[in-house]
Amino acid sequence: MQPEILQIGPLLPETMHALEETYRVHRYDLAPDKDALLREIAPRVTAIATRGDYALRGETMARLPLLKLIASSGAGYDGIEASAARRMGIAVTHTPGIVSECVADMAWALMLATVRRVLFHDRFVRSGTWLREKPMLTDRVWGQRLGIVGLGGIGKAIARRAEAFRMEVAYCGRRQQPGVAYRYFDDVRDLAAFAQILVVAVPGGVATSGLVGREAIDALGAGAYLVNVSRGSVVDEPYLIDALQNKRLAGAGLDVFANEPHVPDALIAMENVVLQPHMGSGSNYTRIAMGQLLLDNLAAFFDGRPLLSPVP
Repeated sequence: MQPEILQIGPLLPETMHALEETYRVHRYDLAPDKDALLREIAPRVTAIATRGDYALRGETMARLPLLKLIASSGAGYDGIEASAARRMGIAVTHTPGIVSECVADMAWALMLATVRRVLFHDRFVRSGTWLREKPMLTDRVWGQRLGIVGLGGIGKAIARRAEAFRMEVAYCGRRQQPGVAYRYFDDVRDLAAFAQILVVAVPGGVATSGLVGREAIDALGAGAYLVNVSRGSVVDEPYLIDALQNKRLAGAGLDVFANEPHVPDALIAMENVVLQPHMGSGSNYTRIAMGQLLLDNLAAFFDGRPLLSPVP
């Protein structure tokens, strides 16, 4: 008998194929009557497969009294009500570490594209404007002061790349990390005042909502840049837009937004902003590896082995 699992929403095709080969999969997102599905599978389902950004509330967990594992793909898990899972004795796993290098690549792609005006000048060439006008000069990236909000796996990967650019790196987080040589600030505003370029790389969720607000954005100043590869909720988006429109900030590179996939028209209209559709971990390698770790956590659970990557 194949174990039965509940799948909350679409996953990578390779991951879904592997799930369907190993388990009897019930698709919550495709069920015409979700209440009826939960009632029908409640006596049998002990595990859920999902993604960290799919909504999974405590009310849904409570409908599955035998549920013991929520296996999620993604480093972040802000869509999952982890506190409710903890109260019910349900383990939650995610896929940290795997995403770090590719998300750091995206942070650097946004940093370079924004500060050096790469997309602006691409359009400048394609439109034929170069035949009539001189291109504008830009700021530099190498040798600048880089502030990193959150020095986890992603933040450290960003910082390692910065060393090759001879940048002065500082960070802030919940606490100063032992064995880290970078300068530490215990307040995001002070880090922003230090930085010429500020990169946001903390998890989403209630604890970090609005962390980079008006004080931090104002502290950055008119000649500085903000890059966000974390979650849209971490940055005060309306205030960021206001600062960009009124030239209190030089530019921004954004992979995430407050109401994805809806992006404010004001951001789309600005030439000093580079936008991406939440693609930080969006490489084939990373997504396949994330799916494999989800599968490995499920296999460990059903085999009675320790989980590989439980949420702290």
